[in-house]
Amino acid sequence: MKKTLLLLFILIASATVFSQNPSKKKEKPPIDYYKIISADRDTTFVDTTLSIKKNYKFNYLRKDNFELLQFSNVGQTYNSLAYSFDRLNLKPLFVAQSHHFNYKEIADVNYFNVPTPLTELYFKTAYAQGQQMDAFFTVNTSPQFNFSIGYKGVRSLGKYQHILTSTGNFLFTSNYHTKNKRYVARVHVAAQDIYNQENGGLTDNSLQLFINDDPEFSDRGRLDVKFEDAENKLEGLRFYGDHYYELLSQRDSTGYSVLTIGNVLSYEDKFFKYNQSKPYTSFGPSYETSNLETKTKLEDFNAKAYADFNNSLIGKITAWAGYTDLNYGYNSVLILDEERIPNRIKGNIIEAGAGYEKEYRGFKLSGKGAINIAGDFDGNYIQGAASYDLNEEYNAKASITVHSVAPNFNFLLYQSDYQNYNWKTELNNVKTQELKFEINTKKFGNASVSYTGIDDYAYFGIKANDSTPSPLQASERVDYLKIKAEKEFTFGVFALENTLMYQQVLSGESVFNVPQIITRNSLYYQDHWFKRALFMQTGVTLKYFTQYNMNAYDPVLAEFYVQNDQELGGFPLVDIFFNAKIRQTRIFFVYENFTSIFGGKNEHFAAPGYPYRDNVLRFGLVWNFFL
Repeated sequence: MKKTLLLLFILIASATVFSQNPSKKKEKPPIDYYKIISADRDTTFVDTTLSIKKNYKFNYLRKDNFELLQFSNVGQTYNSLAYSFDRLNLKPLFVAQSHHFNYKEIADVNYFNVPTPLTELYFKTAYAQGQQMDAFFTVNTSPQFNFSIGYKGVRSLGKYQHILTSTGNFLFTSNYHTKNKRYVARVHVAAQDIYNQENGGLTDNSLQLFINDDPEFSDRGRLDVKFEDAENKLEGLRFYGDHYYELLSQRDSTGYSVLTIGNVLSYEDKFFKYNQSKPYTSFGPSYETSNLETKTKLEDFNAKAYADFNNSLIGKITAWAGYTDLNYGYNSVLILDEERIPNRIKGNIIEAGAGYEKEYRGFKLSGKGAINIAGDFDGNYIQGAASYDLNEEYNAKASITVHSVAPNFNFLLYQSDYQNYNWKTELNNVKTQELKFEINTKKFGNASVSYTGIDDYAYFGIKANDSTPSPLQASERVDYLKIKAEKEFTFGVFALENTLMYQQVLSGESVFNVPQIITRNSLYYQDHWFKRALFMQTGVTLKYFTQYNMNAYDPVLAEFYVQNDQELGGFPLVDIFFNAKIRQTRIFFVYENFTSIFGGKNEHFAAPGYPYRDNVLRFGLVWNFFL
């Protein structure tokens, strides 16, 4: 009910603004006046075009999920087909990382500056009694002040028993600058909840019925699942503010020198809860005989002060210092194997860092580094990059990153009503080194190569004689090579878009599993119809990845863990789509997993025991309103 009222509020606010002065017909400002400002202060503008890239982003996450494999229901987790190591955190991450794909972090939040009110509505059908919607509204009350309000909600029953999903992401942002733009302030409030019913996957008997494609069980609700009484929920509430002032501002025709000082404050309160009516024997013995409930909580406060000196000759130099206070844990203390297990990890961190950027005639040099100089967690990173723009059609970039950080909190301390899911560990920092090279061309396509080495890699796996996952640390180094290439070929009104990825784990293959090849190919037709009033695309997309030891999913932890007993994959995923654009409205039809209608032996899985989604026709749209 709250989600529906919030969506109605956004729509009513938009309609109210759009209904003002109906007799006045103003000339619409250029589209590049509708600015989107990222957390890193990079500026783009609203894009209402229709392209194959937009088709790839028309999904629950609103981004290209080429490297992910979705579960059967909208709002469930994703299995990772490939990995990136771009996040440079200096502190452990929270638990239930498999439920964070749709969780907006600070770096994911955008701010806006628009000449007229702007609304965007996203809608897409879900599975069996459900829908997903993303409503967004932003307005500048003056040239200096902007605010936006948005809500993304999903509710879907799903095709299998007990996999209802219900998620909500509320986001309010605001930014302000003085008329001379020397003072700038940005704030946001994010309230998010991700709820999933858990069923543990199909039973052994149902797995065989699914694999053999028994026609009596084409209604997936007839297949038995391991349990129907468990659920988990991730919630987070964050307040964030960033403001800065140009202490020195000298700009003229010969150059510029700008000294800026700023301050960032943020507070985030998160919790993850797992509930189950009665114990499931495969998870091992339990402390409770009914109403199992575990709640993991994190309070995270951050304060940072920074200074930027930007000079036309020297470049941009940044320095900062930050303080973090952490309180993670539970409300109960355990005695495990006659040893007292603490219920909390409390601590603080003092960090310091610096960065540098310089651009000259298409060549750009950048670097940054930070270290925890005091506190309860060690951590550091250093990153250097160099790029060169030969012209508008050719760009190349090389980067190197060295990163050391403690494993996530649920590797260090975890509690549960299941006895096997209780531990307090002393693990080493995970140390990552990455070398990456990218080249982007309009004529020959894009390509990237990355080589990553990981020491003391932390993962969840099954120990000998155990049946449930535990936190483990690899004794051998993991070396991971990833090569990706993209190229689109056009033939008049026809086009063929190709994405190919090759991966190889050179060492550590027993703890780091990825498919060797992933490919996605879209053959489609596009053209303007009805005197250019409508632009349409229609075609077919094939996605395929080779068989590999696919990671398994654990609902108690809401994490994936390494298994080496079962190879999955090697099946084609074929989608047929029809898209159209009328003014600022993009309409999407897609028939997902088309090949599954032909039956036969079914080996389509998103994880061991969890079938991939069946064929289904889905509809949706993205609609922009400009006043």
